[in-house]
Amino acid sequence: MAEEKPIIAQIDNSSDEYDRGYNAAVGAERGHQKAVDLNRNVTARIQNPLAGVPRSMLFQNVEDFAAEVGMTEQTNLLQKGALVAQDPPAFESVELLDEVEKDALRNEVLHKWRQPWPLYFTVILCSIGAAVQGWDQTGSNGANLSWPIEFGVPDTGPDATDYNTWIVGIVNAGPYIGSALLGCWLSDPLNFIFGRRGVIFFSAIFCLIPVIGSAFCQNWEQLFLTRLLLGIGMGAKASTVPIYAAENCPAAIRGGLVMSWQMWTAFGIFLGFCANLAVYNVGDIAWRLQLGSAFIPAIPLVIGVYFCPESPRWYIKKGRYQDAFSSLCRLRNTPLQAARDLYYIHAQIKEEADIIGKNNYVTRFVELFTIPRVRRATLASFVVMLAQQMCGINIIAFYSSTVFKEAGAGDLQALLASFGFGLVNFVFAWPAVWTIDTYGRRALLLFTFPQMAWTLLAAGLCFIIPEENRAHLGMIAFFIFLFAAFYSPGEGPVPFTYSAEVFPLSHREVGMSWAVATCLFWAAVLSITFPRLLRAFHPVGAFSFYAGLNVTALCLIFLFIPETKQRTLEELDYVFAVPTRTHASYQLKKALPWWIKRYVMRRKDARLEPLYHFEGATAADQLIAVKAMAH
Repeated sequence: MAEEKPIIAQIDNSSDEYDRGYNAAVGAERGHQKAVDLNRNVTARIQNPLAGVPRSMLFQNVEDFAAEVGMTEQTNLLQKGALVAQDPPAFESVELLDEVEKDALRNEVLHKWRQPWPLYFTVILCSIGAAVQGWDQTGSNGANLSWPIEFGVPDTGPDATDYNTWIVGIVNAGPYIGSALLGCWLSDPLNFIFGRRGVIFFSAIFCLIPVIGSAFCQNWEQLFLTRLLLGIGMGAKASTVPIYAAENCPAAIRGGLVMSWQMWTAFGIFLGFCANLAVYNVGDIAWRLQLGSAFIPAIPLVIGVYFCPESPRWYIKKGRYQDAFSSLCRLRNTPLQAARDLYYIHAQIKEEADIIGKNNYVTRFVELFTIPRVRRATLASFVVMLAQQMCGINIIAFYSSTVFKEAGAGDLQALLASFGFGLVNFVFAWPAVWTIDTYGRRALLLFTFPQMAWTLLAAGLCFIIPEENRAHLGMIAFFIFLFAAFYSPGEGPVPFTYSAEVFPLSHREVGMSWAVATCLFWAAVLSITFPRLLRAFHPVGAFSFYAGLNVTALCLIFLFIPETKQRTLEELDYVFAVPTRTHASYQLKKALPWWIKRYVMRRKDARLEPLYHFEGATAADQLIAVKAMAH
């Protein structure tokens, strides 16, 4: 689909749409502007909350803010930061800035990856957390070849029964059941009390001790219990780490850095397959080592988390503005950039508070479905997370060894083929570091889902090739690897990156808990049902079923997923203020006909009217302005 490029639009003061909500209160502060209703932004206009405020009023507002939060010593710096945030592309004309500060702002665009070490250390730590997640997933993949036999519940071979396939599925689903029912939902209260770093430490403990315990289990019931406990850590971690990364990263590279969650989850999956192969020949304890080895990456996570800065947005949420500023100073290249981000976040959070007000955990959960702006984020995160399970990646990630054995491979061949899948999954995740902020989240999904559908269908149909034919196993592996290559830069990184972005700060923890619980609940359903599905449908039917689900997911993404690339977390309030019906109607009535004219009928004169109209200057406009000056 076409990139929806922002345009600069003047405010139509006669429009009745701007008389809704809380315009009177905010409009007075802004002078001549009227505020966009964050619950019903039917005109799809996106507004910088500082744009249009006269300089004298802006400086007075900043001075009052500094006095209120005990930062009077930084008043001048905050005022300069507010001027930059008010009109990002025009920073060159701000006479209060010195050349060093202007050069730092130019580098945000011209050298956007030139960031301070504490930011990259934070991303590295988040990557370790993701690797723990991936390794935990694949430890059971290789162990599935052994532990069911040792515990008397074989799910393949002449002794297999329907009962045994359900048991194996339930044990494998243990972490996802624990995550969906408990771990994810603990994230919100734990974040409220302990902060992002505290929750990551808590989750790392649960990813360490139960994993070691799983290596000493004596029956499948004990193994199921340890995996349930592991799920508590996995759920809390998966709900917090992407938020932590998203809140610390600048908008221009947020997608590329936050998607490291999926990239390093893929690396953890790859390491898990390596561990499965490394202990293949050690005898009867191989499966115990395959499950227990996942404790290794949890150790640096437990230690490293306290060397990272806390999320500045969490500090702001708790009213600790001086701590937030100190944290931002570690995460940005200059104090000016830290001051700019601090005041801009504060300004937007004030607008969020006007429509959301004060609440508690229960009301925040209820408001996921009752406040229109939040409900649209809830729907979008639900769709991308559900699509990750619908696409079929986890039938391979969880059961690749079983699938390859069904294709006629021996145990070692199955583990080697699984290793190949893990390697492809990791290697092809790298391009998304650059493409996710260039082409956007939505565009990556719309491109990769059709490719996943036909490759998965082709892999299933290859099971029809006679098993004695050498092409049988080779073609199945080829199309599974090709499927992984399309998954990794698209549906792989997008769901967790997207879900960490879309909720307002007031509902970010509970919203991410909802999103991750959705993902892991359906992962549990997949884990429980796939062994039985494989037995009932055989591989051809099972793979074809998931190919069809890819097409269904594509339709849902096309209708209900707005683009979020290169917008600050606060600017996304306006994106999700656009009614779902308006967005879906635009895609069906304008975007789809344009795409058919442009790419099917090859009409180069086809033009697409953009959905979003940006008022004033927002973060992405700085890209255009600075690059224009550079040339």
